[in-house]
Amino acid sequence: MNIFKQFYKSLYSPKDIALFRFQGIGKTILYVFFLTFISILPSVYYLSTSLANGIDTARTVIKDEIPSFEIKNGKLEADTKVPITINKNQFSIMLDPTGAVSEKDVADEENAFALLKDEFVLASGGEVQTYPYSMLQGLHIAQNDLMDFIQALDDMKTIIIPIAALLIYLFSSAASFIEVSVLAFIGLALKNLLGRKLNYRHLWRMAAYSETLPTLFFTIMAALKTSVPNSFLINWFVIIIVLYLAINEIPKPKKID
Repeated sequence: MNIFKQFYKSLYSPKDIALFRFQGIGKTILYVFFLTFISILPSVYYLSTSLANGIDTARTVIKDEIPSFEIKNGKLEADTKVPITINKNQFSIMLDPTGAVSEKDVADEENAFALLKDEFVLASGGEVQTYPYSMLQGLHIAQNDLMDFIQALDDMKTIIIPIAALLIYLFSSAASFIEVSVLAFIGLALKNLLGRKLNYRHLWRMAAYSETLPTLFFTIMAALKTSVPNSFLINWFVIIIVLYLAINEIPKPKKID
């Protein structure tokens, strides 16, 4: 059975998930990588579109709409006494030399480029990156320097986006393997509860396929930019229920009289 058919079967059939326990570990590992790839697609898409839109918006706003500023001695100085936020094309440009705006405020904007009093913050596709000015000793950036930097980002985005996507994929894959391993340990308790004879290696394979349904659901929600309350708990609850049903499909060992 190919990986796509396994994906389809795993969405609705605990019986098939139970049968997958006999397949090679290499194919199951490949399936975990496949599921991870599907799960990151919305994040990578929104990251790439947000970066492209953000660069264009930042170039226009910094050139024409915000007061002059400079960063020196680890601090932002600007010709304004209040924080400035400019929203364009679903992207926010923020300038705050006062210290009133926090990293959380930037994250709440979803897609934003912020020059704060002590740090630079980029929020894109649900990810927030923070870079304190103090990281670079002797840093001195004026408005024109930032324009040059934005142009450099524009020139390098075909490199930045694949690298960022690869990093997201690697970290997400590591998290997926940890999740499957923990779920397989939970499966040890479930198989004892149900009186089934299974080894950890069988449960690991079954746990990997039990993740299919919640992975697809949360991927669709991410693509629709729809927040799911208590998503962590829902994810684990659904996975454990699917694994429970799959274990229950395995025949009980025959009693020897």
